[in-house]
Amino acid sequence: MIKKSKKIILAGLLSTVTTAYLFGSFAQVNNNNTQGADTSTKVYQASTAKEKLEAYIKFTQILSVIESQYVDEVNTTDLVDKALKGLMANLDAHSSFMDTKSFKDLSVQTKGEFGGLGISIGMKEGALTVIAPIDGTPAFRAGVKSGDIILKINEVITLGMTIDESVKMMRGKPKTSLVLTIIRKKEPKPLKIKITRDIIKIQSVYAKTIEDTVLYLHVTSFDQKVVKGVKTAILEHNNTQGIVLDLRNNPGGLLDQAVGLVDIFIDKGVIVSQKGKVDTENMSYEAHAENSDIQTPMVVLVNGGSASASEIVSGALQDFNRSIIIGEKTFGKGSVQVVMPIGEDEALKLTVARYYLPSGRTIQALGVTPDITVHLGSIELKEDPLMLKEKDLKKHLESELEKMENNITIAVDLNVTISDTNESQIDETIITQDQLYKDAQLKSAVDILKALIITNKGKR
Repeated sequence: MIKKSKKIILAGLLSTVTTAYLFGSFAQVNNNNTQGADTSTKVYQASTAKEKLEAYIKFTQILSVIESQYVDEVNTTDLVDKALKGLMANLDAHSSFMDTKSFKDLSVQTKGEFGGLGISIGMKEGALTVIAPIDGTPAFRAGVKSGDIILKINEVITLGMTIDESVKMMRGKPKTSLVLTIIRKKEPKPLKIKITRDIIKIQSVYAKTIEDTVLYLHVTSFDQKVVKGVKTAILEHNNTQGIVLDLRNNPGGLLDQAVGLVDIFIDKGVIVSQKGKVDTENMSYEAHAENSDIQTPMVVLVNGGSASASEIVSGALQDFNRSIIIGEKTFGKGSVQVVMPIGEDEALKLTVARYYLPSGRTIQALGVTPDITVHLGSIELKEDPLMLKEKDLKKHLESELEKMENNITIAVDLNVTISDTNESQIDETIITQDQLYKDAQLKSAVDILKALIITNKGKR
C-alpha cells in the first residue's frame, strides 16, 4: 500500500510539470476508449480525466502566479507543503500531511518518553474539543473535563489549528507547565487551567467489587493489556453474578483489544467491520466460541468522552443484545487512520475506512445512543422522617437491640477498615454505597444490573 501511495503522489507531481504530455496521453486514452465502449462509461471516463487534468493545470498556474508576483520571496517546497497540509486538513479532522518535523515528532511520541497532559482531543463542529481526560494524569488532576472546548493553548488561539498542531504544542518536557483556556458548558466565562506536564503512565483496567457479587470493570483506554486485564479480573472474582463495564471518558486505542473485549462476552457473529475505497481495507472481525461468557448479566456505562474503540465495544454489545447501555451519547469517532511514509522523512496520516457495527450502522459523527439515558450527577439520600420502624414502637425488643449494639461494630462506610493502630484505611478494591450515591450513572447501572440478575434476563 505504501509503495502504491508513493507512485500515486509521484504521478500527480509529474503531471503538473508535463502538461503537454498529459494532453497527448488524454487524447490517446479517449480514442482508445471510444472503440467498442459503452457510451455512458466512455463519457464518465472522459469527463473524469478532463477534470483531473484541469485541476492539475489550475494548481500549477496558481503556484506560478504566487512565485512570480507575491510580495515576498517564497520557497516552492514550502508552498507545496502548505498546500498539502491544507488539502489534508480539509478532508477530515483526522487526516494530515506530516512534514519532516511532524514525522519526527510522531516517532518520538510512539517510541520515546515525552511529557504530556493525559487528554484525548478531537474536532467537534470545528472546535478543538476534549474527548476525555485519562484517569490519574495531569489533566485529570487539574480538572479538565470531557466536552471542554480548548480556546487557547497558553496565549495561542486554537481557531484553525489542526489536532496534530495542538498536540505538538501541548507535548513537552516533564515538569514544565502550560495554561489551557477552555470554554465549558454552563460556565459563564472561559476558565484558565494550569497543567504541569508529566510522563504519562496509564493503568488501563481497574477491577472493583460492589456488594461482593457485582464486578466493576473500569477500562480507561485500549492499550495492549486490556483483554488480559479483564480476563484476569473475571477469573479472580469467580463469585460474580453481574458485571458493570465502565467505558466513560475512554478515548479508544487498539482495535484488536476492542474486538477481543467483545469476544469475551459473545460467541458468534461479526463484531465490527471496516469498509474503505481500497479492497485491502475491507475487513471484518468475528467472535469465537472458545471460553466465551454469554450468560453473566452486564451493563455498560458510556458518555460523551467514550470514543472510537469504546464505541465499537458498547455498540457491538448493544447490537447483540448482550448488554444494556447506560449513560450519555458517545463522541462519534468511527473512522480508520493509517500513517503512510512518503520518502524517508515525510508521511500522510490518512483516513482510509469507516467502522461498522454488527447491525451495519456506523458510529462516525453519530455515536452510540444509550438504551437508558442517565446524566452525570449525584443522588441525595434522605430518610423519610414520617416512616415508622420497629424500633420506634413503644414495646419493641429493647433488650435484643441492646445486645446487638454491644456486640456488633457498625461500619458507617464499608470502604473503611479499622487497623490495630485505630487508623482508617481506604480499601481501593470495593465501591461503597456512599460512592454509588455520588455517581448517579453508576448507581443506575447497578440497580438495573440487580434487576437483570433477579429476573435472569441477562442471558442470551
